[in-house]
Amino acid sequence: MIDQRTARNMARVFAAFCGALGAAGLIASMIAVDERFPVLLAAMTPTLLVVALVGAVVAALAKEWAVQAACLAVCAVGAAALAPLYIPGAGGIDPAEATGPTVRLMQANIKVGQADPVDLVETVRGREVDILTVQEITDESVDGLRAAGLGELLPHQFVVSDSPDGLGGAIYSRFPLSNTRELTGYLSANLTADVDVGLEESLALIAVHPAPAVLFPARMWAAELRGVHSEMTANTLRDNVVVSGDFNASYPQRQYRDLLTDGYVDAADQVGAGLVPTMPANRWFPAVTGIDRIITKGAVVTSLERIEIVGSDHHGLVADIRLRDPADPGAVTPPTIVRP
Repeated sequence: MIDQRTARNMARVFAAFCGALGAAGLIASMIAVDERFPVLLAAMTPTLLVVALVGAVVAALAKEWAVQAACLAVCAVGAAALAPLYIPGAGGIDPAEATGPTVRLMQANIKVGQADPVDLVETVRGREVDILTVQEITDESVDGLRAAGLGELLPHQFVVSDSPDGLGGAIYSRFPLSNTRELTGYLSANLTADVDVGLEESLALIAVHPAPAVLFPARMWAAELRGVHSEMTANTLRDNVVVSGDFNASYPQRQYRDLLTDGYVDAADQVGAGLVPTMPANRWFPAVTGIDRIITKGAVVTSLERIEIVGSDHHGLVADIRLRDPADPGAVTPPTIVRP
């Protein structure tokens, strides 16, 4: 039988450990150390903050007020860091600045081609998607999507497929594509294209898929993210830029937030959608990390929704993106979704 004093000591140690985990996650999220453990620890920061909150409750029950205060302090700092994601407009974007047409973009990692092609195409059709970015596409899945009728809905495409490793990527579009290019220096296919949406200047689209730090050296992951940042920086003078994909990085990680410079803003930050966890989507427990992301510059995200990708281990994203039209700077009324 454990006596009261021993139980209280155990509760204090447990609560302090929970608080320490939360603090470790916060520290890891604030630094850009390219080593696997801190990188993965940073990705788990939201979960570790919940652990710290549990520690605060346990400390309160044990009347360990100092430990409780420490745990609550960790939770408060974490909440302050993540709260802007839940507040629409906290990213500093003024929707009135985007006066052009609205396009609907869908992001989908199809798990080495294992996602159901018929269901994916039906999602594109039902949601009237204009642009689709795909990761882990294979030769077989390209054929499956074609057979399911994707080409009829999104006839313009840039596909770099791979079998059987799923290192391919693709851009499908209702609108004409030009200047298509596969970025060099990446394990998987990272693509870029200009999308002719009817404005004076094309939309610059970057479809990304850096290597995951959980499977490959963290320095490789960080180097590929820096490559993505370089491509984004090269497009900063463009009127509208959209970066969409499986970043294998989430908002709590400093390396991801370092992408958000020069006017680039995370879609979830623009609409107050929160962390938007997208993986894993095929387990008994909910998705815990949001590595599928959309970032824009110039263009403004007006809605963002997480969707199911049948057969994949990722959830997908669907975003309505209102484009900036420099030729009509005074318009403030958002137009309807354009269809070529």
